[in-house]
Amino acid sequence: MANLKSQTPIKSGQISNVRAKESTIEYRPSEIEARWGKVWQEKKLFSPNLGEGKPFYNLMMFPYPSAEGLHVGNMYAFTGADVYGRFMRMKGYDVFEPIGLDGFGIHSENYAIKIGRHPKEHAKISQKNFYRQLSLIGNGFAWDHRLETYDPVYYRWTQWLFIQIFKKGLAYRKKAAVNWCSSCQTVLADEQIIEGACERCETKVELKKLEQWFFKITAYAEKLLAGIEKIDWPEKIKIAQRNWIGRTKGARIIFKINGAKESIEVFTTRPDTLYGATFIVLSPEHPIAALVKDGKVQEYIRQSAKKTDQDRMVLDREKTGVFSGLYAINPLNKEKLPVWIADYAVMGYGTGALFGDAHDKRDVEFAKKYGIPLKPTIITGNRKRDVQIMSLEECFTGYGTLVNSGDFSGLTSQEAGEKVILWLSNHGDGGPQTTYHLRDWLISRQRYWGPPIPMIYCKTCNWQPVPESELPVVLPDIKDFKPKGDGSTPLSNAPDSWKFTKCPMCGGKAQRELEVSDTFLDSSWYFLAYLHMKDGKWARGNPFNAKILEKWLPVNAYIGGAEHAVLHLLYARFVWMVLSDCKFLPKELGDEPFPFLFSHGLIVKNGAKMSKSKGNVVIPDSYIKKYGADAVRSYLMFLGPYDMGGDFRDSGIEGMYRFLKRVWKLITVYAGLSSAGPAAPQSLRMMHKTIKKVTEDIESFRYNTAIASLMEWYNFLSKQKSIAQEEVKTFLLLFAPFAPHIAEELWQRTRVTPRFLSIHFHPWPSYDPKMIDADIATIVIQINGKTRSTCSLSRVACHVQQNVEELAKSSQRIQKYLQGKRIKRTIYIEGKIINFVLEI
Repeated sequence: MANLKSQTPIKSGQISNVRAKESTIEYRPSEIEARWGKVWQEKKLFSPNLGEGKPFYNLMMFPYPSAEGLHVGNMYAFTGADVYGRFMRMKGYDVFEPIGLDGFGIHSENYAIKIGRHPKEHAKISQKNFYRQLSLIGNGFAWDHRLETYDPVYYRWTQWLFIQIFKKGLAYRKKAAVNWCSSCQTVLADEQIIEGACERCETKVELKKLEQWFFKITAYAEKLLAGIEKIDWPEKIKIAQRNWIGRTKGARIIFKINGAKESIEVFTTRPDTLYGATFIVLSPEHPIAALVKDGKVQEYIRQSAKKTDQDRMVLDREKTGVFSGLYAINPLNKEKLPVWIADYAVMGYGTGALFGDAHDKRDVEFAKKYGIPLKPTIITGNRKRDVQIMSLEECFTGYGTLVNSGDFSGLTSQEAGEKVILWLSNHGDGGPQTTYHLRDWLISRQRYWGPPIPMIYCKTCNWQPVPESELPVVLPDIKDFKPKGDGSTPLSNAPDSWKFTKCPMCGGKAQRELEVSDTFLDSSWYFLAYLHMKDGKWARGNPFNAKILEKWLPVNAYIGGAEHAVLHLLYARFVWMVLSDCKFLPKELGDEPFPFLFSHGLIVKNGAKMSKSKGNVVIPDSYIKKYGADAVRSYLMFLGPYDMGGDFRDSGIEGMYRFLKRVWKLITVYAGLSSAGPAAPQSLRMMHKTIKKVTEDIESFRYNTAIASLMEWYNFLSKQKSIAQEEVKTFLLLFAPFAPHIAEELWQRTRVTPRFLSIHFHPWPSYDPKMIDADIATIVIQINGKTRSTCSLSRVACHVQQNVEELAKSSQRIQKYLQGKRIKRTIYIEGKIINFVLEI
């Protein structure tokens, strides 16, 4: 925790003096926030000593600096994370809340191209603006640990990471049909395509054959899948990752090609239908298809290459194909099956080959179009329906009982499936197999603005990694940095002194890789880098400091958007697992970097999703200038449940600003303490009830209801004639995570501590369940039989008349009636009325 003893004292008056002296002081958020922001940064108040204390790593997802700068959606995400961090800090943890910029990549580069500015120059401008904005929003950032992915100090280690993955045998280069975005002019990973279009610019994706670098993430498919069951994440994100990894259990079947040495492997989830197979379908990219020299076949293959996998897999599109002239042998019944080439089979899924039968909708449509006979082999037990199935009036895709299946007839689909797999295993014609939807991570990008891939090509020694001592491979400054659109890269314009180098193996002439890596590699490990970056330098070990890692990892709370469900989150988990297997991470850290993840909602503007095309993107600068960051923060957290988001409206933020002004007025003008005595029982009950509610709400990220509880308590306090010092102190402590500047200012003004101690390091208040559950009685106070006031206390205390008398006499309203008078007698009706009879 920060050294609080060294904090500069700040003079201020007691609350009891504020009312008289400062009744004319207005709430000026711009002055207050600028002053406290400067104090916090100068004192590095929120930069914990990473070698000491009780760690809590509070991480928000890596932002990329867009052209417009920080928008209100960013502020919503960052504020929600910061509220939780400030709460945990007050709970006694040394909270580490770092910030940086994911500044490499297409977003920044395309904007730089659009305005005719070099990406490197534009990055400096964006960085300055983004950090300016981030310094205004009131987050407890550890500023001295900030980092930028385009800083060579950072991407040296991104390149080092690439090399470790290569050395592990998980990075390879191959020529493959890849997804190409003609607008972004680069390849895209499968995860970056939504319904056949680029997820960033929505341009329809094309296919190109290029040599690319891949990471073998499929080698970790089972580990990634198993890990999902161990982590505390929103179920919708866990489902998305399960579906993307997509484990499928089935059978591998080997079909020998009649009259040839080659064979065709098929993966199927329905081995129970194998007896009914009547044809084989190969993907146009299948190696066997390439062996067919027929001109018609080769033309079909060329035309199919123009279609994306997503287009080809649409269920209701018309099926096309061409007969190859080949026949394959069904291992079960030895029947010859014609081999067709059809584009509804995709090489990237399964083995790129399938057998066709009467129990698959696509197969039936294809067979009927090309006159291929079908043989139904499953019935349901419903005679009328079975007639339709056997006559091919209905394509039955469910499970039932086998017919026309030799020795397997009469078995259920499940029984037959198991026996067919066993038969295949025993005869060497296949066996059980598990496949995954997940594809290897396409890492190459044909752009300029990214970390150069640290590989060297030698004609003699093939691909070799750059020696680690020569890292970073610094991105060269080139004038023509625009993407080519033809598969070549802008780095081909780099000077020969950069492009050509010596082979690390033989010392001969070699060429550097001219592609840059996917920026998701940059963001796959940034949470590790924060712990090692200090004041722009890599300060903690080579490559990682085990003691720091053991103390601070895995991340305690990771907060971000659900849009990263199968991109960043999947890649970061993979990289963590690889680093663990390479023993760069202590095994005690476990298999998952983010055991707890909270996914925040989306902010919309007047009911519509924010977008540049709609012109409704909200930049918070003007709102912060007019209302203050505390008002914007509190409003954003009050909009709705944090995991659901809300609708940003100007009228709403004006309302929150008025609430902050009322809080300011209550504490600086109307608090009017006459003593530091205890609050009345009813007030104590309200206070403890609010502590409990706000505590539980913050713990569960129900920020909107926490603020609502504070508003309710404010309404209660504003109706009281006096407020105890304990109430003022507690209100500010509960309000501090949401509105840190005004809370700090009022904390110092009220002088609740003898010396300067930031409110954000004061212990979080605790509540007494007995106070909440206490049965409170309201006693009517009378003077000579006339009601003059009331007081509240627990019913237990009501049993003792003296307790009630003392409380009633302490009331300022009653004291004016008692002043100078003698009480002749006191009449007390327990728990209801106390009447002071005065001498007349």
